[in-house]
Amino acid sequence: MSLPPNFNILNSNKDTKLFAAGQTIFSAGEVGEEMYYIKSGEVDIILDGKLLITLGAGHIFGEMALIDDKIRYANAIAKTDCEVVAVTEKYFNFLIQEHPYFALNVMRVLADRLRKQTHS
Repeated sequence: MSLPPNFNILNSNKDTKLFAAGQTIFSAGEVGEEMYYIKSGEVDIILDGKLLITLGAGHIFGEMALIDDKIRYANAIAKTDCEVVAVTEKYFNFLIQEHPYFALNVMRVLADRLRKQTHS
C-alpha cells in the first residue's frame, strides 16, 4: 500500500465514527452521502466478494459518491476496529473551496487508483 496524500486537515475533526472489526461501513448499491477518512485501523474495499484494496490510517474512501452523485459500487468493511471521519458533501465542498490542495490530493488518490486498476 502506498503512502496516502496529506489529509491531515481531517485529523483535527472530532466528528468521528467507530466501527468494529467486520462491521459494514457501507454496501454496494447504497446512495453515498459521505466519504471517509481513516484516523485509525484498516478498511477493506470489496467488490463482488473480491478484495480490491485494504486502506489504513490517513487514507480516504467513498469519495466517488460525493463527486459523481452515484450509488456505491463496492462494499467497505472494517478489517480492524477503526475510527473514521465522515465527510459530508457540504464539508467536502467547503474543504475544496478553502483548501485547494485538498482537492488536488483527492484527485491524486483517484488517479493512483485508476492507474493501479488499469495496470493490474
